[in-house]
Amino acid sequence: MSGSALVRAAFFAAGALVGGGVTTVVSSRNSTVPPRPTPVASSTPASIIELDRNGKARLQETTGILSNKSVSSILKYGNPGPIADPLVRQAYVAAYDRRLRHPAWVRHWPFLSKEDTAEHLTQASLKPAKPADGGDRSKSNFIEDESLPVPFRARLKDYFRSGYDRGHMVPAADAKFSQAAMDETFLLSNMAPQVGDGFNRHYWAYLEEWCRRLTGSFQDVYVFTVPLYLPRQDSDGKWRVSHEVIGSPPNVAVPTHFAKVVLTSKPVSPSKPDTLEISTGAFVLPNAIIPDEAPLESFVMPVEAVERAAGLTLFSDEIKAQSSHICRTTKCQVIVRRFDDAQQKAKAIAAPK
Repeated sequence: MSGSALVRAAFFAAGALVGGGVTTVVSSRNSTVPPRPTPVASSTPASIIELDRNGKARLQETTGILSNKSVSSILKYGNPGPIADPLVRQAYVAAYDRRLRHPAWVRHWPFLSKEDTAEHLTQASLKPAKPADGGDRSKSNFIEDESLPVPFRARLKDYFRSGYDRGHMVPAADAKFSQAAMDETFLLSNMAPQVGDGFNRHYWAYLEEWCRRLTGSFQDVYVFTVPLYLPRQDSDGKWRVSHEVIGSPPNVAVPTHFAKVVLTSKPVSPSKPDTLEISTGAFVLPNAIIPDEAPLESFVMPVEAVERAAGLTLFSDEIKAQSSHICRTTKCQVIVRRFDDAQQKAKAIAAPK
């Protein structure tokens, strides 16, 4: 086995154990903890994507703490959180993590019409109606998100000489339909620190392009990007999560891994346009240099493992039960595009003012 293969194996041994390992640890400790009061909220987490009555995937409405007199009394002077700021943009929706200073998750929202209120990638959504109306990456600049409270913002100076790229969670190339939409992808609230050469500018970019190519085979393509913090086993046999924090003072957390989770759908046949074939899949990549020759399928992980690691419920149980794995319905293979290295180079990070 090559050195790079051994590195990947070490990264993903941790990832594979996140679900079962953490559950086992929690279960063993709960035996000595007194029973907790019944929570006010439902014990069943709401999924972010579910099926409607017509079998079409749609975004689930999220709700906060249920209305309750006792809760209202306890939180009379304010709810301390944690708060995930909802970010609704032209090309995507996201939940911003104030503690980590980057998105908890993002989902592409590049196409919306009166006839179709589902949020998804399509071939039409990746192109402007008129070439002159499209977004130009060279006209966009990285900017801080002033919609977020000042104490919880990622700042431009945090990335200065950090050794990391300002990695787009929703790619600028997915928002070419307008300049305003593309500009929103350059908000720091859409960024997380990523290794540049060998990851953000290469293998991660190949994966983003693979997601866009899915629109050629499927009617609807939904893409989640989820930063992750996964444990690694130390020499003493114990599992620990260790990650860097950039900025001075330290401000923005550096994820150990990133997940791309996709859901696609298409009619099972032309004669049954309302009966959809659904496919799902999750890929977890270390925030590290990845060789171009690494097969995409080597990064496949169960959707449930990503959900447990991130504390999210991305898809309903119904979707999971009905879907096929994406690598069974299409080819899971990235295309290496080294010819566009000049275009992929990160913009120079200016010195802090």
